[in-house]
Amino acid sequence: MAKTGTTTQGLRAAIERSGYYPTLVAEAVQAAVGGEAVVSYLVHQETTFDANEVRRHVTVLVLTGTRFIVSHTDEQAADATSPSPYATTSTESVKLGRISSVVLSRVVANPESYTPGQLPREVVLTIGWGAVARLDLEPAACGDPNCEADHGYTGSSTADDLSLRVSEAGDGPDSVRETLAFAQALSEATAATSSTR
Repeated sequence: MAKTGTTTQGLRAAIERSGYYPTLVAEAVQAAVGGEAVVSYLVHQETTFDANEVRRHVTVLVLTGTRFIVSHTDEQAADATSPSPYATTSTESVKLGRISSVVLSRVVANPESYTPGQLPREVVLTIGWGAVARLDLEPAACGDPNCEADHGYTGSSTADDLSLRVSEAGDGPDSVRETLAFAQALSEATAATSSTR
């Protein structure tokens, strides 16, 4: 379930509607937002299956005039460290100027008959700000098939701080629309921030 909007009250209501530990999630998000006005937000709940357990996870993304805030809350079953089930929640606040990429991947059915404004069946929103990067390395080689020299390694580094997948089949068409709207608001905010530097 994804919900997007532009007010602090709307953000609180979306967290409440998600039904996922709303008091805990809202308190963590509000503490991170502080007194800033909410420009846009997205609340996305996921349910995953881990062996014989069903686990829930909620991600709240908030855009203010100066920051991008991401909050994750997960529930955990009782384990060796805790005799009762528990939840962990974390928030990260990133200055808009630190966001290096906003990638929106769209999956469209029947692309030959695509029309402007048609809703993708799935979107993946990936946001990078340099906190986490994936490094893919492989041995480098030259064009000589008989060469036995060590050419070192070659590879690529990919920003991979946050990736959020939303599908029409799993989350509903409104969730896809809301993710598109948040991605556009964040892209516009980061573009405006980079032009003022």
